Amino acid sequence: MTPRQLFLRHQAQTSDFPLLLEIERAEGIYMYGPDGRRYLDLISGIGVSNVGHRHPRVLAGIQAQLDKYLHLMVYGELVQAVPAQLAEAIHQTLPAHLDSVYFTNSGTEAIEGALKLAKRHTGCTGLVSCLNAYHGSTHGALSITGSESFKNSFRPLLPDVHHIRHNELADLEFITEHTAAIIIETVQGEAGVRVPSPDYLPALRARCTEVGALLILDEIQCGYGRTGSMWAFEQFGIEPDILVCAKGMGGGMPIGAFISSTEIMSGFKTNPILGHCTTFGGHPVSCAAALATLQVIQDEKLAEGVAAKAARFRAQLRHPAIRAVRGCGLLMAVEFDSFEVLKPIIDYALEHEGILTDWFLFCDNSLRLAPPLIITDAQIDEACAALLRAVAHITEGGRA
Repeated sequence: MTPRQLFLRHQAQTSDFPLLLEIERAEGIYMYGPDGRRYLDLISGIGVSNVGHRHPRVLAGIQAQLDKYLHLMVYGELVQAVPAQLAEAIHQTLPAHLDSVYFTNSGTEAIEGALKLAKRHTGCTGLVSCLNAYHGSTHGALSITGSESFKNSFRPLLPDVHHIRHNELADLEFITEHTAAIIIETVQGEAGVRVPSPDYLPALRARCTEVGALLILDEIQCGYGRTGSMWAFEQFGIEPDILVCAKGMGGGMPIGAFISSTEIMSGFKTNPILGHCTTFGGHPVSCAAALATLQVIQDEKLAEGVAAKAARFRAQLRHPAIRAVRGCGLLMAVEFDSFEVLKPIIDYALEHEGILTDWFLFCDNSLRLAPPLIITDAQIDEACAALLRAVAHITEGGRA
């Protein structure tokens, strides 16, 4: 049987219409099918491949760790050099109080740990999150995800969760002394790249401080250089109590983390002991990939180049059918009138232009752009020309 047949027969599916694009290898910003056809990846595996596919330094880091050992023991018991070095390297990018890093296998797991930590530290049960936010698919993460259509089939979920409107100052009053934490994406992703106004996050930070609630920033999608700074919150003049990251962190390997102060994180050590534990979190191979990824972002100054690359996309993506281009760095949304207009453009771009794009879970009239940060000016020009051909074909020349 072919890989496609095996995929359809035995691998669990998440929709009735999987993309079914078969990839044999990937390099840089390109993926290649078994027939050698090249696809330009404009979504980085949904924000994962920030340094591109199979970056040589990431591969070297993985190989070096493979030559030493793989899994040894459950998280947090044995001293392992690479995870410890990664934790220190991450701390060096952050405000001084964010000095304790807990590694997980994914962003969703990191969200779960952050929620538990907030409840443990504050003694409160209330959680606040935003409408149209996406934080993951496990029960706790799903509870704070702000879309009823995603949640209704899986109730009951966590109690004492309240959703507020993103970027609405009036709704901050719902954060009270009974709130353990508000969790918010620094830049909303699946809502279609919604950037908060300059006064919103400072007001949110002040409200949390006032009532004693913790501020959890979800930078799973917008962190690791994606928005033009190492962390998106650096652009808004605030600091979180807990920071969550994943996706672009591992250079293609599965890893996530939630980060807080030693004082707050110490709550997991007693009452009960092992208040949060994981078998494979902080896996040494994933940590080796993540350490190399971080060093590549820093050494190649990838975040510093984001603003100019984003501007290059914006300057070229002009067409009467394009209603707006929103974004923060290389996390961008290209808006059309409807999903019915957008979906054929995405399909045509993939089939005829070899361009892989996507839409957003809670904003299906907008095309997702989140290319690897290593994308060059020439590759941006190539991608924009191809997208504009797809837009013109669908909106001017009839549907393919």
